[in-house]
Amino acid sequence: MRTRTAIAALTAAAILMPAAVANATGSGSAAVAPPPDDQFQKVTLNDNPGEPMDLAVLPDSRVLHTTRTGVVWLHDPKTGLNTQAARLDVYRHDEEGLQSIALSPGFGKGSKADDWVYLYYSPPLNTPIDDPATPDVNEGDAPTTGTPADFAPFKGLIRLSRFRFTGATIDLRTEQRVLDVPVDRGICCHVGGDIVFDAGGNLYLSTGDDTNPFSSGGYAPIDERPGQNPAFDAQRSAGNTNDLRGKVLRIKVRADGSYMIPRGNLFPSGTAGTRPEIYAMGLRNPFRIELNRSTGDLYVGDYSPDARAADPLRGPAGTGKWALIRKAGNYGWPYCATARLPYVDYDFATGASGAKFDCAAPVNESPHNTGLRKLPPVAQPDVWYSYGPSAEFPALGTGGIGPMAGPAYHFDPRTTRGRAPVAWPKYFDGVPLFYEWTRDYVKAFHRDGRIEDVLPSFVFDNPMDMEFGPDGALYVLEYGDGYFQENPDAQLARYDYIGYTGNHTPIPAAAASVTSGHAPLTVRFTSAGTTDPDGDRLRYAWDFNADGTVDSRSPEASYTFRTNGLYNATLKVTDTAGMSAATSVRIVVGNAAPVVELVRPAEGQAFHFGDVVEFEVRITDDQPVDCANVTVDYILGHDDHGHPQTTARGCTGSIQTTEPSGHDPETDHLTGVFVAGYTDPGGADLPPLTGSDQVVLQPTR
Repeated sequence: MRTRTAIAALTAAAILMPAAVANATGSGSAAVAPPPDDQFQKVTLNDNPGEPMDLAVLPDSRVLHTTRTGVVWLHDPKTGLNTQAARLDVYRHDEEGLQSIALSPGFGKGSKADDWVYLYYSPPLNTPIDDPATPDVNEGDAPTTGTPADFAPFKGLIRLSRFRFTGATIDLRTEQRVLDVPVDRGICCHVGGDIVFDAGGNLYLSTGDDTNPFSSGGYAPIDERPGQNPAFDAQRSAGNTNDLRGKVLRIKVRADGSYMIPRGNLFPSGTAGTRPEIYAMGLRNPFRIELNRSTGDLYVGDYSPDARAADPLRGPAGTGKWALIRKAGNYGWPYCATARLPYVDYDFATGASGAKFDCAAPVNESPHNTGLRKLPPVAQPDVWYSYGPSAEFPALGTGGIGPMAGPAYHFDPRTTRGRAPVAWPKYFDGVPLFYEWTRDYVKAFHRDGRIEDVLPSFVFDNPMDMEFGPDGALYVLEYGDGYFQENPDAQLARYDYIGYTGNHTPIPAAAASVTSGHAPLTVRFTSAGTTDPDGDRLRYAWDFNADGTVDSRSPEASYTFRTNGLYNATLKVTDTAGMSAATSVRIVVGNAAPVVELVRPAEGQAFHFGDVVEFEVRITDDQPVDCANVTVDYILGHDDHGHPQTTARGCTGSIQTTEPSGHDPETDHLTGVFVAGYTDPGGADLPPLTGSDQVVLQPTR
């Protein structure tokens, strides 16, 4: 019954799908139905990934993945180990931190000089942060009103740099700074970025509009009032031809880390009032982009503002977009949601609504504009949708709006000839994937117009990034449910196709008799609960101290840790066909992770948006606690995602909550989320350890 229903829905989608998508989304298969879900398997690679942000699969199927707090992890499938490849010091107010990671086009192709890893991150600079000595004032929040001198301390940047990969770590000393994107710090939101390369080695970097969306009713943030922080006006960024924000940039990096401008960008080099790096402009938050190197097609997913319904005095309802870009263009933000959905020129000073913007000939008349006044016409995206059912694309369903542009699969028969291949089948060849962060699904956009579910029986828990590896498997970084921390369901996973052999990967389980203590610490380990779906005989390999050497091959074993440290004791299990998976148990020797408790406010506590909320954090640790290192993040929860508003420091203090205009707390599923975190100092033989706690407050009218 379920299959017949799905086929009917896909047929309807094919009828309604525009020719632009049907002609542009790859080769694909003409088959009516995809391979059944039971021919695929999800394998967890790292279930402690921090707050996951982005991933890059190496040519040998190792995986680098980032956390917003600045850590880069490396997963090694040969050993099952997850080790730290780098830790960057990053600025972390609102959404900033370590964003994206990508490999140089020549990575691992025999030239050590080209083994570069690219990172897009927020260096701390000298940006103000909260002073715990003044609990009633947050020096890290930029003022909403003032003078240019008041805003100046919060002028910052997000940096695109590249670093040498030394085999298992990223050498931060080798940094080559490629490009800085200026931003306004101390105020939310949309600073995400993604990095991809085309077949010619051109680098594409997406950038958010760096604009506060919470005072514009869920419509276009074009607040031009004198004295208002410019961060409330997206015309200064996404609509500005002389600004790098709200764009997709395209450059060619030279051997020394500098760059040149390739032909075909939106504005020729030397054009007054423009930045030649701009390839696509008028984007709000193009959080994920992908590049089909076979065709040169660029896929862009652009996030939507939050208005639930259209307003003739303001503009359309929130509209998420997916675009296939083959030439430079303007995608309209903040003047148009699409080429057919203009916003209204609203005066924030008087509250009066003017005319609708002209999407065919938009004009930027903002006093914050430093670029051209007349902008290119708005290009129409290939797919667009809002919260409710889409007349054009019913297969997208309903829910929140979190569009993510996924990769196009490239079938290579060589990946199916191994002993235990995991490569996806030819059915998906050339088909770009689209994934929805808020709706927890993945779709395939087929050439014939079908929008089709991909593995609908599998859980894609807030998919954050995905990439096909050299083995043909799909690697996915999942954020899980929660806010700006390592959520319980966060993980790095691999989705294998097992239809060639029918053989499943074993499912390992590991437990320890104790998980902390002082050296020498003897720990008994067990693999009880390990299973193999096919009933195969299994081989066990324990690496207790993460040195890459097998310490035991027995299902049960014991080990004595004689040196203080943090250890991920790893169990790798392999079946008779060579398929393997690993899991680990965290053992802390000589130190205990701090226990963080938010005493105030309390879980479920009622509050009004705009209230000042007092907080108190209790830290229990085996080392002296420094309250100056305690952070409390206030996050505006919206549906199942959130926008961090501010970060306070100290064991006690207060936070001024924000008032999101245009939202009704009773209908828009808004919450106030407080997340407390503390990292202890560690020691000579110990890395710092972190604990956190979260409470969710319920708003009242």
